[in-house]
Amino acid sequence: MKKIVLTLACALVASIGFSQTEEELKAQIGPKKDSIAAIQGRVDALQGQIDKLPGWKKGAFGTIGANISSFNNWYGQGTPDLSSGNIGVTMNAFANLTEEKFFWRNSGNINLGWVKFDDKNDPTDDDSFKQGTDVFNITSLYGRKLSEKFAISGLGEYRTTILNNFNDPGYLDLGVGATWTPIADLVVVIHPLNYNFVFSDNDAVFESSLGAKIVADYTKKIGAVNFKSNLSMFQSYKSGDLSNLTWINSFGYTLWNGIGLGFEFGLRDNKQEALNFALNQTPATATSFDDVDNKLQTYFLVGLNYAF
Repeated sequence: MKKIVLTLACALVASIGFSQTEEELKAQIGPKKDSIAAIQGRVDALQGQIDKLPGWKKGAFGTIGANISSFNNWYGQGTPDLSSGNIGVTMNAFANLTEEKFFWRNSGNINLGWVKFDDKNDPTDDDSFKQGTDVFNITSLYGRKLSEKFAISGLGEYRTTILNNFNDPGYLDLGVGATWTPIADLVVVIHPLNYNFVFSDNDAVFESSLGAKIVADYTKKIGAVNFKSNLSMFQSYKSGDLSNLTWINSFGYTLWNGIGLGFEFGLRDNKQEALNFALNQTPATATSFDDVDNKLQTYFLVGLNYAF
């Protein structure tokens, strides 16, 4: 009986000791987390000072998304013998020069996608990958500083597709105005004097014009996170039908050795492109800018990300 009581007592003491040790360890977690947050805060502050130093700042990150599947005798779906796939690639890069009296900011964005839907029982079906998403955009902004946050600037921006119908249409914006940089990573461009050159074989729809250009770009890297948001707007002085808007948001999170997860989402509003597409349908779904259904254009890509 004494042995049983002694054993129970030892077990109780061990349990209490373990419980106290676990509670003590948990109690130490809070201060450690506070210490990590404080260290990260100091690192971010130092990085902010580095970003403000003169000289070149360069970077790039991209996303690859892929989904390939094959079905044989899968009778639960309408096409039992099917081969399908979706492949997408994005790339964002920048090279920015900051000096005491001027800055020169350059950036580029590419988003390419291919899709495949092959019915193996249909010999006339196309079994190749077809071009899907196709976005190419480069921008160059030069500014002479009037103060730490304001500058007189000139902008050149070119947008087109490269897999299909290269430069048809293509858009080249050239303009002058002012640039506001409220923080190191945000650039707001307002150019009231801008000419939007439009290149296309269809001169009846696409037309160049004079207007105002507004660009807002936010590019940030915080530890393992890369983020870029770019809004580019052109407002034609001749007609609202000639105006356009493109907004692209890219996000990358690095998990290991430069590899992580990525996401990109884009919006575009362009009535000239909508009318050109409608006129090329059989039969045509519109006759002019007055009756065209100008739907908002969108795309997104999710996949693996690589940060350079």
